[in-house]
Amino acid sequence: MNYSGKVVVITGASSGIGEQSAEEFAKLHANVILVSRNEEKLKEVAAKLSKYKTNVFAYACDVSKKNQVETMRKIIIEKFGTVDVLVNNAGFGIHNTVNETKIEDMESQMMTNFFGTMYCTKEFLPKMLEQRSGHIVNVASVAGSIGIPGMASYCASKFAMLGFSESLFHELKGTGVGVTVVSPIMVRTNFFNHASFGKMPRYSSTSLSSKTVANAVVRAASSPRLEIVVPQLVRFAIWIKQTLPYLINPIIGGIFRKSMKSKMD
Repeated sequence: MNYSGKVVVITGASSGIGEQSAEEFAKLHANVILVSRNEEKLKEVAAKLSKYKTNVFAYACDVSKKNQVETMRKIIIEKFGTVDVLVNNAGFGIHNTVNETKIEDMESQMMTNFFGTMYCTKEFLPKMLEQRSGHIVNVASVAGSIGIPGMASYCASKFAMLGFSESLFHELKGTGVGVTVVSPIMVRTNFFNHASFGKMPRYSSTSLSSKTVANAVVRAASSPRLEIVVPQLVRFAIWIKQTLPYLINPIIGGIFRKSMKSKMD
């Protein structure tokens, strides 16, 4: 797809996958709207993207706040007149058992990761339906298909995102508007900088670069598919888990016990 002149809104754009996705769209001469809570970091990203000679607009917004998202939509539509691609990427995780995790931390993950996606979708979808064009890209995770011990709240938010997206996918058939989920495995970003991860290994040999996932986000923005798993090979692992859970669940449990031990050491 030719993204030149298209209006692309990206949440969680101050770092990681969001920042890299913004750069990939900027390279394609799209008008890029950077959204994040961190205004200073957004300005840094905007300055970095200025070399691509395209329109970059930074807007500080906490997507977990419904009223802030509504204001964001009004300002963006007023300034650009339309939105062609919405990338719901904002999210974070906290590593701990359900018993030890504060209820406020559980709620905050759901509010940002899932409700933030829902708020942004609800605000921008009517305009896309009105113009009979547009695409919503929801950045989930393989953790949206496989429950990972120690990450229950994060997994819940991504399971919710996947279910929401699948329902919306069917609702949008024939409207000219699409929705695609990008579900990567571990990505080398600041996601694991949260203190809750303790001394656990941050990345594995199979972890992905943010550029790899960002390229998938760009592909997803014009894809007819419901979900793009990154790398594609992992889709087989998801299928195995869903088909033969009695074989996979003991393995997941073993990984959990090992990871929790390394966290405490």
